[in-house]
Amino acid sequence: MIQVSETAKKKVIDLMTEGGFDASTDYVRVGVESGGCSGLSYKLDFDKEKDEADKVFEDNDVRIIVDKKSFLYLVGTTLEYSGGLNGKGFVFNNPNAQRTCGCGESFSL
Repeated sequence: MIQVSETAKKKVIDLMTEGGFDASTDYVRVGVESGGCSGLSYKLDFDKEKDEADKVFEDNDVRIIVDKKSFLYLVGTTLEYSGGLNGKGFVFNNPNAQRTCGCGESFSL
């Protein structure tokens, strides 16, 4: 399961609305891809449809879809949002990551 903090929920809903998506029917697609300074990087996007093989979660009124491969890396992750002057934006608090880069956008297992 992937959890969504209250601050991330508010930002996701705002961004979805701005992008023409509906948080009550559309999805946040979360995934992992090769790259970044630690080997793997996170990706986050919005999607109106899910694939047959996607895992679907709902937490804090946010509907999340994850492909099967990425799911293995993301089990137990919490999506958070840090705003303000020193904020980083969306942050993945991933208990599976053994090492993360300074910016928090990539990790390794």
